[in-house]
Amino acid sequence: MKKLNSYIDHTILKPDATTLQVEKICQEAKKYKFASVCVNPYFVPLCHEKLKKTNVKVCSVIGFPLGANSTETKVFETQNAIAKGAEEIDMVINIGSLKSKDYKTVEADIKAVVDLCHIFNVITKVILETCLLTDAEIRKACLIAKKCKADFVKTSTGFSSGGATVKAVSLMRKTVGSKMGVKAAGGIRTTKDALAMIKAGATRIGASAGVKIVSEKK
Repeated sequence: MKKLNSYIDHTILKPDATTLQVEKICQEAKKYKFASVCVNPYFVPLCHEKLKKTNVKVCSVIGFPLGANSTETKVFETQNAIAKGAEEIDMVINIGSLKSKDYKTVEADIKAVVDLCHIFNVITKVILETCLLTDAEIRKACLIAKKCKADFVKTSTGFSSGGATVKAVSLMRKTVGSKMGVKAAGGIRTTKDALAMIKAGATRIGASAGVKIVSEKK
């Protein structure tokens, strides 16, 4: 297994996050050599500036946290984030359309963002919000994301009724196969939590407790 720090997307997405708190996240990400910092679009330029001479990526969220924006809005938001320095994009699917079995809308929404990201060699992670979905819906969303050539499927925003579970991560991994990334996010606060998600098939961990996760004695 890779070192635990290399799995971590060090995350600060709370609405009251301050500039100083985001700068601290960047400093921690540099110190611990995390995979990325994950921030709301407004903070992308700041993180790009703080991390430009490092290997830590800047990740931003799109259509966050509800996924109910129009596809055109998500595309603009993605384009804007990339222009300002985002190297990874975590987009929320149209959850209502998935649950309505309007799979064409779900696919078109994902594809528009993924295609744009790939023009710029930007990694795309597709957030399913698994706590709101049945197992069948999780499988369907994974297959649509895979068809659209997304780089990852991701469990959760961390802002709904639940976060990542071992069961959901395992189901996602089984559905997408071995070559696609799976990101577990939401409620992962300890080393034990993170290792359980990795064992279930996660290749990236989204967490605000990244420092605690990598600092605890295993």
